[in-house]
Order: sequence, then C-alpha cells, then structure tokens
Amino acid sequence: MRSRLAIRGHVGSPKIGLFELDSHRVVHIPNCRVHHPLINRVASVVRRALVETKMTCYSDRAHLGLARYLQVVVERSTETAQVVLVVNSDDLAPAAACLDLIREKLGSDLHSLWFNGNCTRSNTILGADFVHWCGPRSVVERFGGVAVHYPPGAFGQSNLGIAAKIIDFVRARTPQVASVMEYYAGVGAIGLSLLPRPARITMNEVSPQSLHGLELGMAQLDSVERGKITVIPGEAGAVQAGAVQAGAVQAGLADDADAQVVIADPPRKGLDPALTRRLCEHPPERFLYVSCSLDSLYRDAAQLTAGAKLRLVELGAFNLLPYTEHVETVACFERISC
Repeated sequence: MRSRLAIRGHVGSPKIGLFELDSHRVVHIPNCRVHHPLINRVASVVRRALVETKMTCYSDRAHLGLARYLQVVVERSTETAQVVLVVNSDDLAPAAACLDLIREKLGSDLHSLWFNGNCTRSNTILGADFVHWCGPRSVVERFGGVAVHYPPGAFGQSNLGIAAKIIDFVRARTPQVASVMEYYAGVGAIGLSLLPRPARITMNEVSPQSLHGLELGMAQLDSVERGKITVIPGEAGAVQAGAVQAGAVQAGLADDADAQVVIADPPRKGLDPALTRRLCEHPPERFLYVSCSLDSLYRDAAQLTAGAKLRLVELGAFNLLPYTEHVETVACFERISC
C-alpha cells in the first residue's frame, strides 16, 4: 500500500524502481506484483509525465538532475493514491509542468499530489518541506474504529493488513482501565486505537510530520477522549519522568513513572539507551515492545531482564513483509513482584 521508488536515468528514458544491492543503479519495475496495482499505475503515469515534460533525472555522482524519488501511498477506503514527487530543487517551478500532467493523467485515481524538495547530497529520500499541489492533506486509515491521519512525510507501514493485526495484538494486552505511556507514537496508530480503554495516555514522538498527523487524528475525537491524551514532542531518550497536565500538547516531562502500561515502537536501531535505563530502574506493570529488528530486540531484551525486575512473558511474530526474511515482533514484558 506504500512504496518509495528511486528515479534515475536520462531525459526521455527515466527508470523508476529499486536500487541494485550496494549501488545507485536503478532496476526499473513497471509491473511489480508486490505493489498494489495503483502504485504501478502511478509509476507509469509519472514516467510518461517525466518524458513528455523533458524533466531531467537525478544523478548521485554529479548531484545534478531534478526528478529524484517517487512516494506513493494508497488510501484503502477510497482506493486513491497520495503521490509525492521528490525533486533535487528547493524551487517547485521546474517541476510544475510535470506535476500538472500527473494530476491530469491520474484523474480520479489521485488522492493528493505533493512536491518535496531534497537538495542534500545523501541517501535520505524525503526532504523536510512539502508543498501541497492538490487534494486532501492526509491519507486516513482506521484502526480500532478511530481515524488515523498520515500526512505525506509521516511514517506508515506498507502492509496495513498485517499492521492492523499487530495493533490488535497490542490492544488486547492493554488493560481496560490503565495509565498508558507510548514512545515512538508516530501518528497514533497504536495509541489512538486504544481509546476508550485507558483512563489516560501520554504519547511521545519526535517527527514533526507524524506529530501533525497525530494532531489531525486527535482533532476528530470528542472532547472526553481528547482530554485523556497528553502529547510530548521530542526524542524518547530525552523525555524524563515528571508531571504534565492531562490533555496538553507541550515539550517537557513525561509522567511515565506512574504508567501501568508502557508501549514502544522504535525504529530499527531499537530503544534509546536512556529509555532502556529508565525502564530497568522503574519497570511498569507491563511493557509492550513492537520491534522491527531482531538484533536490537535481542540486545534490548537482555538489558531489560538483566536486573531481575522485568521478565519476558510472551512473543508475537508477524510476517509484515512477505517473501523476505523480515519479521515484526511484539514482546510483552511484565514486572516481577518482590
């Protein structure tokens, strides 16, 4: 449902696909069977638009050329595509004709269209700023009945069917009445889906785009549910125990020391070391750890259980990316009673 594809090649013959291993050589994949069919259609339309507007393609070695990457996200409820064209320019003018042609050719298949400028000489795909060309401001998905908003720069899982099973697994292990602290909360796919289960929930996230999506999701809640939520921007490892006013959105201190349940869904590098130390020193009744890397999970689990305050009681494995060696794991830890 979500794909980021590299654009390379020459004027009149662009390639849109994936890099060969350990290279910047793009393998053109016009009919990828793993993609939702609409992603393949969008890639085909974008390729034709690049050809017709004679737009140059990015060269990593020379750091020249315009069209750099393509991001496509399919919204399940409407079967339409949020499209982001990543360009090696801070000025959208050189891409305007191409964007207009993409909008025209996709027609009713288009959810929204965005320009993203990325002029960095690095392997980073998306730049920091997005320019809205047309369509809704976010893709909306539902987990546990709650609307979850994905602006174009926010992290989202590619396989939403399996992601929903992971969220269900976490929700089933969260008590009916509990104080919950969630780290790496993203747009709130897990945390918002827990409502109305927790009495209060504090959510921590660092990405501005994800925080914006979380804000959009909270805006659709009624005042009672919205009042249960505290959002704390910043790095998970820098968020320290303390008091916050329920329902506020602020940078500052998190009251994770009182949380009955702590949830974390970190990136591949795993938990921030400061967060691991805090969980070891002040273990919650239950810690639910959603991991996308077995290596970091092994490391963090060893540290979390070393002090004999937390024990690993359950593991759930999910085939999030079929036909690959990748496994998404949910580890459930519980506090050991003295």
